[in-house]
Amino acid sequence: MTATGRLAGKVAVVTGGARGIGEATARRFAAEGARVVVADLRDELGDAVVASINADAGDAVAEFVPTDVTADDAWRTLVETTVDRFGPVDVLCNIAGIIRVVPLLETDLDLFRTVLETNLVSAFLGIRHVAPVMAERGGGSIVNVSSPQGLEGREGMAAYTASKFGVRGLTRTAAIELGPAGIRVNCVVPGPIRTAMTTRKGWTDADYDAAYGGYPLGRRGEPEEVAAVALFLASDESSFCTGADYAADGGVLAGKPRPT
Repeated sequence: MTATGRLAGKVAVVTGGARGIGEATARRFAAEGARVVVADLRDELGDAVVASINADAGDAVAEFVPTDVTADDAWRTLVETTVDRFGPVDVLCNIAGIIRVVPLLETDLDLFRTVLETNLVSAFLGIRHVAPVMAERGGGSIVNVSSPQGLEGREGMAAYTASKFGVRGLTRTAAIELGPAGIRVNCVVPGPIRTAMTTRKGWTDADYDAAYGGYPLGRRGEPEEVAAVALFLASDESSFCTGADYAADGGVLAGKPRPT
């Protein structure tokens, strides 16, 4: 990866930034010149990520703000802290999310609500709190994260699929309403990515190869590959892109996998 300063002068907020896709995105944004606020509930991991980013930059370009992304007051604090520390927000990446695999009729209301609040309500709250700041600044970019399960159903994932379909709908409506303020809203659709969230207990490399070998690229993706798509959407290179899905899924959505 060669940094080219594609986000020089921009301020970015990345939720779920303590690990996985969020961490890779925060690191890439900082490497490209942005000042980055990492929002997460994992204090130790968040502090470590920010310390590493700042060490690499040789300057305090990142800050960790412990945040419950499902809480309205937490978002208010997050945005105020970002503005006080670095200035108005130019980029918001709503990456925080969870997966729960439970059959529909065994999914209780609390679990269903927890998944929707973490994956969908958090994005709604982020947009509500950040968009006014972006509008005052003259515009910005919001990047949400869906999933292939936001375009097709999946057994055992009633709550997750509902939340990820919802993220795509929210993205489109937000793009329509916020476009006149110069705010672009897009959605990244990662496929199977090598992160702690997608790790299957007891699985070996051979198990993963068997599960994903039939898809076009035949492997899991790396968080940095999704971060590269988020970077494009955050940068001015995507200045005419809004209300759309950008897949980084290794071809999962291209069609039925090859026989393996």
